[in-house]
Amino acid sequence: MRPSALEKQAVKNGMNSRLPLIAFAALLLGACAQVPLEQDAPASEAALQATPKRYPPATIEDAPLAAAKVARAHADEKAAPPPPDIWHRLRAGFRIPDMDNGRVRMWERWYAERPEYVEFMVEMGSHFLYYVAQEVERRNMPSEIALLPMIESAYNPYAYSRSHASGMWQFIRSTAKNYGLRQNYWYDGRRDVIAATNAALDYLQDLHETFGTWELAIAAYNFGENGMSRSIARNRKKKRPITYEKLWMPRETRNYFPKLQAVKNIISDPARFGLTLAYVPDRPYFASVKTDQHIDVKLAAELADVSIEEFRILNPAHNKPVIRVVDGADTILLPVGNVETFTKNLQAYDAPLVSWQAYRFKRRDRLSKIAAKYGVSMTYLKEVNSIHPRRRVRPGQTIVVPLKNGAKPYLPDLPAPRFIRVRYWPQPKKLEQRDTLTSAPRQSPTPLAQKPAPSTRLALTFEHSTQDDQLVTAYNRAD
Repeated sequence: MRPSALEKQAVKNGMNSRLPLIAFAALLLGACAQVPLEQDAPASEAALQATPKRYPPATIEDAPLAAAKVARAHADEKAAPPPPDIWHRLRAGFRIPDMDNGRVRMWERWYAERPEYVEFMVEMGSHFLYYVAQEVERRNMPSEIALLPMIESAYNPYAYSRSHASGMWQFIRSTAKNYGLRQNYWYDGRRDVIAATNAALDYLQDLHETFGTWELAIAAYNFGENGMSRSIARNRKKKRPITYEKLWMPRETRNYFPKLQAVKNIISDPARFGLTLAYVPDRPYFASVKTDQHIDVKLAAELADVSIEEFRILNPAHNKPVIRVVDGADTILLPVGNVETFTKNLQAYDAPLVSWQAYRFKRRDRLSKIAAKYGVSMTYLKEVNSIHPRRRVRPGQTIVVPLKNGAKPYLPDLPAPRFIRVRYWPQPKKLEQRDTLTSAPRQSPTPLAQKPAPSTRLALTFEHSTQDDQLVTAYNRAD
């Protein structure tokens, strides 16, 4: 995967919802997966001999069990210690040999000086850490792997990089396709929490079998396996050691494992760095629900009685305001406690489930006339379609428009657009105005995403400029 870029700018402009958000630092250059090698080396003996530990998947049935455990814990809180959290589980599974050098200490200081950023990583990770840790354990992988999305994207499933990598695992399109992640106009599997996690873990296991150690496998996840193979071949030719420290690699990759080690050290002993990790329970946060009908994203959130922000965080793969069902069924993720509410409300709902459809822009069409025809403002139509206010819709481009009463929705199977336009960004609770693009260590690019205020709708434009070895993506208000 190609370089990461998430840590530099997240704390730059604070949470003032009235400030325009320009220079939204190129979030997450962290890990565009490369195309795998045609021939993989044999797996290491440890990998072949390891017996996976089986854990049940997160299911709807977990909800009442989890609720009962929490109730018992509250009742006995005076007599018993607090229930274990996800951090205990992760610490117990750490088994990659530690790295200890100046780069690790540099990144420890970087995170320690930015508690708001660490808080944001934990806040976003609280939705997904249980599922990822469970899948990592099921495959008998070290639990450090569950921390990789913190380096890639701060566990932000909407992360999108300068190299067009997407999702909390930062897949580029070619590798996503290689590992079975579906992408089209309506859906991007790179942002699907379940599908992308499984694909990323498959890829990491392949890298481990190819390169023999988790250090090199993790480096190859960032560097790309072809680049790592060339670097190893160069050292073999020169009879140099095949180790992380002795191999040539780009600056971003050179800092990649030290950043992971720094986060591991902080989770192992946050008090040593003056940090406090919020409590994240060691139980499922979400459960999956099957739906066999197309449904509006907003309506699905309403039927589940969750906020639209919460629904989008759990279901980021849907690019449009409609969840388009493929092959007769699709999956929606909901907080465990809202599954029953959604099921009951959906069964009782007798109105149309879809209020949008696709429209192919014609040569003589004007967006203002299309908006008037469907009874909405042009500004709103541009916002829904993530069209920059100063951009024009071109003939042949597909947009979504309101569905007229009684009409059957037209939701054709369309190819994925060349670039993904981000309409939404998860919100941290608070960030301080003290970090800039040049405040991070000079030894490595350290992208940090500046987060917009909750009421802000964003349209992503791909106009890049270079600043301190970073590509800065311009984000603009869409209203």
